[in-house]
Amino acid sequence: MIDETELLRTMRELRRETLHVWIERGWLSPVREDGDFRFRDIDVARARLIEEFRRDLALGDDALDVVLPLIDQLHGLRRELRRMAEAVSAEPDEVRQRIAAALRR
Repeated sequence: MIDETELLRTMRELRRETLHVWIERGWLSPVREDGDFRFRDIDVARARLIEEFRRDLALGDDALDVVLPLIDQLHGLRRELRRMAEAVSAEPDEVRQRIAAALRR
């Protein structure tokens, strides 16, 4: 994890005020330790994604309020699909064949 100063040093174009707005809007969810924000790798990646959406796609705050939860849902569904695929692959061959046949219908 990195602290707020390190994140701002890494993302030179990001201003502290803007970072705090992103946190207030719920776009980033850093850990709070002793009154300071600590950012996990996933927070840093998300901050970079937000910056890219704003810069390259010119998405405004209202659009990001819609897009970011959709991305979160997509990642959640991918996780669930992966778990389901792992569960199916652990089943006997006969069960896997029945599931495959049902999916072809």
